[in-house]
Amino acid sequence: MEKLKMLTPNLVNDNIEKIKQIFPDCITEHIGGQTEFAVDFDKLRQELSSNVVEGNEERYQFIWPGKKQSIITANAPISKTLRPCREESVDFDNTENLYIEGDNLDVLKLLREDYLGKVKMIYIDPPYNTGNDFVYEDNFAQSADDYIENSGQQDDVGNHLVANTENNGRFHTDWLNMIYPRLKVARDFLSDDGIIFVSIDEHEAANCKKILEEIYGCGNFVGTIVLQTATDNNPGQIKIQHEYILCVAKNKKLAGNWFADKEETKLIQKEYLSLKKQYGNNPTVIQKHLREWIKKNEKNLEGITQYDNVDEKGVYHDGDIANTTFGGYEYEIIHPVTGKVCKMPEKGYRFPKETMDRMIKENNVLFGKDETTLPKPKKRLEDAKDLLRSVIYEDGRASTKRFEKLMSRDIFQNPKSETIIGRLINFICKDDDLVLDFFAGSSTTAEAVFMNNVKNKHLKFILIQIPEDIDSSLLTASPKTKKTMANAIKFLDSIHKPHLITEIGKERIRRAGKLYTDEVQDKHSDSSGEELHPLDVGFRVLKVDSSNMKDVYYKPSEVTNDLFVNTEDNIKEDRTDEDLLFQVMLELAVPLSAKIRPEEICGRKVMVVDDNYLIACFDKDITDEVVTDIAKRKPQYFVMRDSSAMDDSVITNFETIFQTYSKDTVRKIL
Repeated sequence: MEKLKMLTPNLVNDNIEKIKQIFPDCITEHIGGQTEFAVDFDKLRQELSSNVVEGNEERYQFIWPGKKQSIITANAPISKTLRPCREESVDFDNTENLYIEGDNLDVLKLLREDYLGKVKMIYIDPPYNTGNDFVYEDNFAQSADDYIENSGQQDDVGNHLVANTENNGRFHTDWLNMIYPRLKVARDFLSDDGIIFVSIDEHEAANCKKILEEIYGCGNFVGTIVLQTATDNNPGQIKIQHEYILCVAKNKKLAGNWFADKEETKLIQKEYLSLKKQYGNNPTVIQKHLREWIKKNEKNLEGITQYDNVDEKGVYHDGDIANTTFGGYEYEIIHPVTGKVCKMPEKGYRFPKETMDRMIKENNVLFGKDETTLPKPKKRLEDAKDLLRSVIYEDGRASTKRFEKLMSRDIFQNPKSETIIGRLINFICKDDDLVLDFFAGSSTTAEAVFMNNVKNKHLKFILIQIPEDIDSSLLTASPKTKKTMANAIKFLDSIHKPHLITEIGKERIRRAGKLYTDEVQDKHSDSSGEELHPLDVGFRVLKVDSSNMKDVYYKPSEVTNDLFVNTEDNIKEDRTDEDLLFQVMLELAVPLSAKIRPEEICGRKVMVVDDNYLIACFDKDITDEVVTDIAKRKPQYFVMRDSSAMDDSVITNFETIFQTYSKDTVRKIL
């Protein structure tokens, strides 16, 4: 059996191994405490260029103090784990959603192997670096000491990070060193056609764009969305009423074109079907009543009130048949009533004759009363698609009001709009796609996923948020923010929760889950026999902690004289079987949302993951009978503790049993 490493991968070693496969002559040895492989970059540069780019030669590059260290930080392994927290979760055993508490860089490293290439969309709203405390989420500040305790981050000379005010000589540098490794690691999560959106304001928009282009490649930058809001972020000079959402693809060529169904079309279609049921197949009468209804509801139908014509096939509006420039298609169209040739546009038709003939045959062309009027194409309601535009308007006060209605008044400043994030998700994601947000804040992204799932989608989310202590943050907050934090503390006291920002996020998911579950049930009660769409509004809570293994597991050189007393068992005493299982799932790249089924085999507890894909047994006194039963199930992986066997004979017979019943099972021990 193999021992599990229980350590995140060393990406430097992985990268060196990849280079070794292509350029074996560029690999050398480096002695630094112990001999290890390294890359001879002089040779590698020569392999990659007929003209060597020397170190001092001028070239285009984006550099800042500490950048090299931030790359090392991104690649460095950690010996931490994620511990499940059932009591704070919702529908732990069935949900596919995850809410993870901890420093997001640690969490990203822990999740990397499990979710490599599996995330369709990342949305993040990182700190804007507006001159408040360096480490914060939206307007909640966290003291430097608290952050050090949580993440151990220091500057490049070992000093603790402090308030990142604009007179700090490292004002931009500190922010860049924070965001770079997180964006670098996050790239590995995206599927080949995956997309990342980053909300940012003018303080770091230019720098953030450069980082994204460096990590993803300039050719994969899709564009910038300007989010116009009613907020005034610079009242003394230019009134700033916008933020940015930077959009980058993992591979722009594979990202495809983005279209989404217009929500307003569903309202018109519903009214049309109601009128058709009431008045039968009478287009003239239905059209009259539909136009009256559209006029009354035009505020809810912004941009598509032109869909007010009705024929035997349904609702449509007339489009433009003329080509936009000279050189369009020229041919004759016969008017169906007069039998004469219709007037042709000055610049020709925009459709070829074959297409036009098909459109006429399918009743998708609108003719005038005679041949003197240009024919027009019928644009059908069901074909109406929304496009993702570079300017989006969102009243920030409206999203705040929706948040306060769901939660409480003034407990979180400027929460992001669930409708905006939901719209982005609607353009990018299809059924079963996964959305990641590693600056979760108030958990807007979770609500946006629920909003899309109400539309008969099945999307999943992973949210990551550091558990910032609101009490400690009060010390460095502005007067306005202190008031908000005081309200947040009162709110958390009212629901009997600790004063952590993560508790606000989790409570929002719970309440949003109930809100959208009720919406689905109401929709079902109004429908005629429509099947109720199951809505996953649960989430598994996981928390970053030190490894389940005792330090001697990683540092045998640091053992002391009481080794045998303290390491009779290599597992920490306060860790449960489920704690061990989740660290094993991380090690073996099993999704942390996988179904877990506890069972008993010959009186011993086992945990079956993902229908026998992984079986783990951490109970004591495991016998040959237990091992045989498990082997007969032919799992992909089997994991047990090295101290679990009843006696030496079980260890001796272990391999023989699996060779007999399931030789392909990968066997691991802790």
